[in-house]
Amino acid sequence: MSAIVVVGAQWGDEGKGKVIDFLSEQADMVVRHQGGSNAGHTVVVHDQEYKLHLIPSGILYPDTVCVIANGVVVDPKTLLDEMAYLRQRGVDTDRLKISAQAHVVMPYHARLDALNELRRGDQKLGTTLRGIGPAYMDKAARIGIRVGDLLHPAEFRERLERVLEEKNRLLSKAYDADPFTFEELYDTFLEYGEALRPYVTNTSIIINQAIDRGDRVLFEGAQGTMLDIDHGTYPYVTSSHPVAGGATIGAGVGPTKIHRVYGVAKAYTTRVGDGPFPTELRDALGDQIRQRGHEFGTTTGRPRRVGWLDTVVLRYAARVNGLSGLAVTRLDVLDGLPELQIASAYQYRGTLLDEFPESASVLAEATPVYETVPGWTEPIGQVRRLADLPAAARHYLDRLEALVGVPIVLVSVGRERSSTIPLEELF
Repeated sequence: MSAIVVVGAQWGDEGKGKVIDFLSEQADMVVRHQGGSNAGHTVVVHDQEYKLHLIPSGILYPDTVCVIANGVVVDPKTLLDEMAYLRQRGVDTDRLKISAQAHVVMPYHARLDALNELRRGDQKLGTTLRGIGPAYMDKAARIGIRVGDLLHPAEFRERLERVLEEKNRLLSKAYDADPFTFEELYDTFLEYGEALRPYVTNTSIIINQAIDRGDRVLFEGAQGTMLDIDHGTYPYVTSSHPVAGGATIGAGVGPTKIHRVYGVAKAYTTRVGDGPFPTELRDALGDQIRQRGHEFGTTTGRPRRVGWLDTVVLRYAARVNGLSGLAVTRLDVLDGLPELQIASAYQYRGTLLDEFPESASVLAEATPVYETVPGWTEPIGQVRRLADLPAAARHYLDRLEALVGVPIVLVSVGRERSSTIPLEELF
């Protein structure tokens, strides 16, 4: 199997970075295909922690080519800072490739993001304020600036003049905010373009060539299924497609070239930002799991909302992504709990719901139907074989697998690379 997509099967923050890092050891190429610097991966290698936002975590392997494809929106300053951060820690970034067709996040995008959230008040979406939504809006409106534009001063000047006039009018008239100065943006982003020039290329060509050669190509999404703009808990979603289908559009490959899709899910559930969350724990137990799982956003530092495992969500993710297998992370966070709850369905006004509801208002009123299973007292962080897990932990995984209907192919019992238990050959 030469082309694999890894997706988040919940609301993001499932530990995709760790799973992708584990798979990257076997990969020739890792491709990031959507999202922007609103996403974050934390990877621990030999007790060294790396926090990445735009660059695929495969960069930590010296022979892996890493691609930022056309579906990503790129903040050039964030990207250049991340490259410098990696180089300072001895990581080679020369293997990075950036699509000329990827759209650029401009400073006016971040300002409009913040102003829009402020205007929404109690109805805010809980964005990261990084300008990701406004950048995708400009892409859809066909007024966006792409990475390749930064390499051509005359074309960039023409595009920036046109769009900045519109943005400054919007800022001053609608928000009573200060406008941006053309020359400052123009000069700064030309410098960014020159710094990125050695890395910019037609990434669709190199990805397809790699697959055709039989290279092992790993597609890395940001966020999670429930934040997909079409298939997530709209409007509390991101502005792109974290589902598996987004990989083909966001990387410029055909769907027939994808061989497997793996979903990543925590052994419990978390989400950042606002929106309905049926299994949320708003008590001391939720706080305990949050602290033990270090459940604070990589990008924002915001505390994540925590809840019991929700298999209604996971069945939905299995369907819309066509999951081949499930990677379960953070199982060790549940150590020591006397019993665990698994949501197998919802109740809504006296009706049992086995499938995830399309309506946000229905989801907001839905209450989970729980199965209670025994917990385990033994710490499992040092376990390296499935058979060595406590019987209750194996039962928990078996029940999860049965309720979701997708085989578990990997279990993670800690933050380090070594605390990963593959259950089959994944590549």
